[in-house]
Amino acid sequence: MSEPLFALAGVTCRYDCENVVEDVDLECAAGEFVGIVGPSGSGKTTLLRAIAGSMAPAAGSVTRRAGLRVAYVPQVETIDWSFPVTVAQCVLMGRVAGRRLPWPSAAERAAVGEILARLDIEHLRDRHIRELSGGQQQRVFLARAMLGEPELLLLDEPTSGVDVRLRHEILHLLDDLHARGLAIVLTTHDLNGIAAHLPRVVCLNRTVIGAGRPSEVLTPDILERTYGASMQVLEHGGMPVVVDGFEHRHEPLGTHAHATHGHEHHAHGEHAHADHAHADHAHADHAHRSRK
Repeated sequence: MSEPLFALAGVTCRYDCENVVEDVDLECAAGEFVGIVGPSGSGKTTLLRAIAGSMAPAAGSVTRRAGLRVAYVPQVETIDWSFPVTVAQCVLMGRVAGRRLPWPSAAERAAVGEILARLDIEHLRDRHIRELSGGQQQRVFLARAMLGEPELLLLDEPTSGVDVRLRHEILHLLDDLHARGLAIVLTTHDLNGIAAHLPRVVCLNRTVIGAGRPSEVLTPDILERTYGASMQVLEHGGMPVVVDGFEHRHEPLGTHAHATHGHEHHAHGEHAHADHAHADHAHADHAHRSRK
């Protein structure tokens, strides 16, 4: 087997003496597409930082292949979008450090134009970044990351705060980049729209709870241990669909008729939730397959 792009062995990371990530073992080979899922505060962002090398582990080791080119795309919510730069200027900030000239070369300007065209935002090159939609902002930072021709792309919640249509667009875009040979590791809360479509999923809650194909990892047992709540997993089109497993355990106070009405309302809501998950998953599945 070829050398992995990176390997984490027994990695523990902490802030203020509190462990955020504990005893994590994780590897990624060239060309892999991996999704890391878990609740808020489970250590997903910290793990990406450890992989990128921007955070040193308190214990364990992180080994990266010599000369590995890594690009990191943070959550769009963490960016100061009021910074006075255009799309093209923002992308040019991703140039490799150590250049002698502060202005871009003709080759770099051409590379920016090519990347913006590939991501379908070339027409926005002179627009101020604060004027962009959420999906356009995400594409700008992908373009910035791609300018360095990375071998490994790390993305923190790339579909956070976008609607279903934009989520599918981002998934298609990442699918295209992966098809060109780029290795991608992303974090996501989106179990159905994103994680279920990835070849490999890692469930994280401070430590790795499960890792493997979605059908192996997105199971009621692993999800409950990851999120601390009961979840049901259905199958649609040969792929797992995760729905909330919450159930009322006690009759509500009031008359029998009121209680019956309450149960009917809850059942209706639960079925609607499952139907919505089916419809959303079917939409994403159709869009995903149409790109193949």
